[in-house]
Amino acid sequence: MNGIKIVVLAKQVPDTRNVGPDAMKADGTVNRSVLPAIFNPEDLNALEQALRIKEQYEGVTVTLLTMGPVRAAEIIREGLYRGADDGVLLTDRAFAGSDTLATSYALALAVRRLAPDLVIGGRQAIDGDTAQVGPQVAEKLGWPQVTYAEEMHFEGERLIIRRRLERGVETVSAPLPMVVTVNGTAPACRYRNARLVMKYKYARTDTELQAESADYIAASRPLMKITEWGVDAIGADTEQLGLSGSPTKVKEIENVILQSKESRRLTSADKDIESLVRELLENHTIG
Repeated sequence: MNGIKIVVLAKQVPDTRNVGPDAMKADGTVNRSVLPAIFNPEDLNALEQALRIKEQYEGVTVTLLTMGPVRAAEIIREGLYRGADDGVLLTDRAFAGSDTLATSYALALAVRRLAPDLVIGGRQAIDGDTAQVGPQVAEKLGWPQVTYAEEMHFEGERLIIRRRLERGVETVSAPLPMVVTVNGTAPACRYRNARLVMKYKYARTDTELQAESADYIAASRPLMKITEWGVDAIGADTEQLGLSGSPTKVKEIENVILQSKESRRLTSADKDIESLVRELLENHTIG
């Protein structure tokens, strides 16, 4: 499938492995300033799927799309280091505090402007674990969607997708345009490429350049500019963004630490395995 344009939805998320007492603000939003920011893990799986398609077919381009504060441009650079062609940062004060409904609204508008053939994103972000943004973007675009993807390739004009579900594996196909969300069980994203790091390490948004007073870098390196869009660029209604457009309210964030209080030693005998499976089914841990 030559010459298609892929948009990868990516998110810079707080590292929720280290949630402390200051992790939530009074208004119920995450206090991102006190948590390290990382590339959402399953979005990296999604990026790898896009890069594999790019390697297999001629003329395929991969664009990263993320929404967040200016510092979220860092994950666009991470994507460029791994093989993406370019990226767009949606950043505006009006986006602050957006839940999945408001976020998917903004992302869908940006996707419409980018006009890709295929949108790929991670199944869910570790700071919310809702798995709603990808499907909501598809719904707003009016495109088919396939979730829980683990592998994908083209056969003619259709995308063949292997899905990892609770009780097994399913293979489906669908035509473009479409939205696909990728499981963490999909292949891990490749490492940075040293040549690409050297090429894109000075990539900056306009806001970053102004803060660094380094416009001369962009002027001398035309490939170093990261596109930055605000509310006006995507034609968004501010009433559908931020806290005003977000019906979801977070009441509390808690760091849950699981401790082992009981244990049972099992052998590899069929009787022990059957007993364990039966117990897990009865208490609905599985099934």
